[in-house]
Amino acid sequence: MTLDGVGTRVDRVERELDYLETQNSAQPCVDVDDRLIEQQVTLVKEKQKAKYFKLTDCSDMISSIKAMKILKRVGGPKGMWTKDTGRTSGKVYIFNGTAEDTINEFASVQDFTRSLGFSLSTDLKILSSWKGTGHVVYNNHVYYVNQAEEIRVIKFDTENKSVTDSVVFPVQDHVPVYGLNPETVMDLAVDEEGLWAIYATRQNERYISLAKMDSNSLDIEQMWDTNCPRENAETAFVICGTLYVVYNTKQPGRSRVQCVFDVNDLVTNEEAPLVYFPKRYSFHSSLKYNPQEQLLYAWDDGYQILYKLSMKKKLEI
Repeated sequence: MTLDGVGTRVDRVERELDYLETQNSAQPCVDVDDRLIEQQVTLVKEKQKAKYFKLTDCSDMISSIKAMKILKRVGGPKGMWTKDTGRTSGKVYIFNGTAEDTINEFASVQDFTRSLGFSLSTDLKILSSWKGTGHVVYNNHVYYVNQAEEIRVIKFDTENKSVTDSVVFPVQDHVPVYGLNPETVMDLAVDEEGLWAIYATRQNERYISLAKMDSNSLDIEQMWDTNCPRENAETAFVICGTLYVVYNTKQPGRSRVQCVFDVNDLVTNEEAPLVYFPKRYSFHSSLKYNPQEQLLYAWDDGYQILYKLSMKKKLEI
């Protein structure tokens, strides 16, 4: 049996157990076969070693910040806003704060900018609270992080208003992924290649880790340990398979991309330009990349900002 086959069977068992727990008031006592645990550990190690096979021919990297636009200020100091990065519907989603169960949905950016507060929005109530600012909206689904003793990624259908799937992220001993945003334990991102998870663990707590996820099944496709420090990191995003980590200081200054990690080894820190963001307010609690528009949706001390990116081609090898 292949490792992928084992992983799929383990995921299926876990989901069936989750379903049973919701149907019974008493919590079932389950003995997990030691061999299954060993297989999961082996699967994680193999996915850290494997070569990444690109899904697209995307080869862009950031050259500079071309322009910025401050749309408005609404909500608290920390939050996240984004469009559906897989659709052209134009809807805007506001995650106000770092722990809530209601998302504000606007029909368009224009409605968002002319709305008095959230007056023109529709409340989208999800099943359980989202935690941190590490969420994305992709192909009519909200992917959000729920944290208790474990980190669970939940997939919520924005049209049917129901949970499509959920999975416990298969790494223990999580720590906040960014030193300057301790509420965010895991940051989800979308680029031209699909869905990614940015996270950190106590075993490698000085540095940020990266995983590629299947947006349909929520399976982990591959995992990497990067050389990007957690200290003074405020947030990060992914473009064409390259992780860009943004740094600041505890006394906020200018945010800057100071570390990059490319899963295909086409971009190094020495080759990547040192990108500075225009100085505005505090520091970013979230930066969400939209691959269709090549824009970053930023939340800075309650201000909703758009950054237009200038791109160039990666060096091919």
